[in-house]
Amino acid sequence: MTTHQPKSRRYMLALAVGALGVVYGDIGTSPLYALRECFSGTHGIDPSRANVLGVLSLIFWSLILLVTVKYLSFVLRADNKGEGGILALLTLAFPERNVPRNSKVAKVMIICGLFGTALLYGDGIITPAISVLSAVEGLKVTTTFFEPYIVPITVVILVALFSVQRFGTGKVGKVFGGVTVIWFIVIAALGLKGIVGTPSVLAGLNPIYGARFLIANGFHSFIVLGSVFLAVTGAEALYADMGHFGRQPIRLAWFCVVLPALVLNYFGQGALLLEHPAAAENPFYLLAPKWALYPLVVLATAAAVIASQALISGAFSLTMHAVQLGYFPRLRIEHTSSMEKGQVYIAQVNWWLMIACIGLVLGFHSSTNLAAAYGIAVTMTMCITTMLFYFAARRLWRWSPIKAALICVPFLVIELSFFGANAMKIAHGGWFPIAIGILIFTFLTTWKTGRRILGEKLQRGTLPLSMFFDDVAANPPHRVRGTAIYLSGRSGVVPICLLHNLKHNKVLHERVVFLTIVAHDSAHIAEPERLEVEELKHGFYRVVGHFGFMEDPDVPELLKKCDEHGLKLDANQFSYFLSKETLIPTRAPGMAIWREVLFAIMSRNATSAASFFKLPPNKVVEFGMQVEI
Repeated sequence: MTTHQPKSRRYMLALAVGALGVVYGDIGTSPLYALRECFSGTHGIDPSRANVLGVLSLIFWSLILLVTVKYLSFVLRADNKGEGGILALLTLAFPERNVPRNSKVAKVMIICGLFGTALLYGDGIITPAISVLSAVEGLKVTTTFFEPYIVPITVVILVALFSVQRFGTGKVGKVFGGVTVIWFIVIAALGLKGIVGTPSVLAGLNPIYGARFLIANGFHSFIVLGSVFLAVTGAEALYADMGHFGRQPIRLAWFCVVLPALVLNYFGQGALLLEHPAAAENPFYLLAPKWALYPLVVLATAAAVIASQALISGAFSLTMHAVQLGYFPRLRIEHTSSMEKGQVYIAQVNWWLMIACIGLVLGFHSSTNLAAAYGIAVTMTMCITTMLFYFAARRLWRWSPIKAALICVPFLVIELSFFGANAMKIAHGGWFPIAIGILIFTFLTTWKTGRRILGEKLQRGTLPLSMFFDDVAANPPHRVRGTAIYLSGRSGVVPICLLHNLKHNKVLHERVVFLTIVAHDSAHIAEPERLEVEELKHGFYRVVGHFGFMEDPDVPELLKKCDEHGLKLDANQFSYFLSKETLIPTRAPGMAIWREVLFAIMSRNATSAASFFKLPPNKVVEFGMQVEI
């Protein structure tokens, strides 16, 4: 045991460092703009002593209550076999096969969960743009020379960031993690310098100052809450990225490095404002000595690039969840780590995020303008997470309604307050993440509904196995040597492509295997439960493969395990048969015609079943058919 323990500790430490670079990049770079927006943003407030201490108090207790208590203490416990994210929480709260989804509460919460998932994509677009822009803008603190180059430099950095994603979250995290360690040390040191000069700023740790600020400034303080919330953006990505690093490394990184560094830096900036209120234009950079400004800009830019990683890797995980749960078309998903199953890369998602981020930078031009668009999506997602956690806690841990409410309601009240404050930004840019959320939500629901309608249409043309076997016995077709493997979405019926093959070619293979792949609400499936093999009659077999929503359905690897179940398959002696549907939108009952057109477009652009299931191209036979939907 002892020989493995040091290695385990080293691996845990390596994961914690990687988590610094990937999970905490977003929240770790919030000091670049959060306090600045409170005092010099569009709705900034006067940097008086009472206001500075009040804002610092609100920031500190937001970090403690929302990040430390809600996410790290409670929400991270609700993992689906190690995987996190709002879709994983949705399946824990309302598992499709165990809870009837016809209840109104379940339907509403499923819709909310899907919309929360969609909103995270909007956040994933804004985070890289605002983080990198706010860092590069440090170049113009002491001179206007760099001002015309801020946007072009930001675009170049974003292109480079998205270009390295294909190397995998783990490798990127190792590189970024080291830089982020330096970043947190530097911002902690800068903050400590400011606090030592003005130790009275630590009075802001007292929550009474936050309460006084809210009471004294009335409606204006409510608007400032929208900027205070910028200090906790990134908390939702923390949960979504749990599958990349695990619960313990994420907690270790927060308590040992991230929280102390953030608190020191925010209070160091506050100390500067107490002494020099004019520094509100950019308290983060003005906290540093002049000789350190340009090195700090370089470090901040590197840290801001890293900040984007949390949402990018979170978007990959969410997309994989959506594909496996049937809410999104098949996409090519690349696993980038042999040790951490949650580390994936999806090229299509990566490049679309890059294009959208660059479009935002070109459209908004400055981080202050982008700050108006930032926050609304995150607050909505946080509220949805809290509501889903209520139902998940009651089902997973058998909490009583009162206990679950006592935990969740206080968080919901805080988050609804932040949501109300951020709602003021809708007209000034907050509409963008909501629009992205609505667009992604439309994709998710259209695909799920379209697949259900398509399945019902195809089901009408299927034939029960019992009737088929009776017909084979009464009218034996010509049998040819070899084995045919027919992929079927449903067990118990004859695959349509087999009926087409028999109708047009008039032959059957000596052995016929009906293969059904079942995607489960669980993240991973235990190996003993992976495969079912059943011998039917007349040389027919039924094989059912089970996969979790965080697993790649590798059919050739699955079929190798059939030997253990009495079905010996020689890879050189069988072929795969699939059906490929061409969808024709009609005005028949089902979906609106525009959604049917959208579903048909999504279907055409989906990764082929052969590629998704990793079938050898030279062993695949496809039968095409046209289906009206």
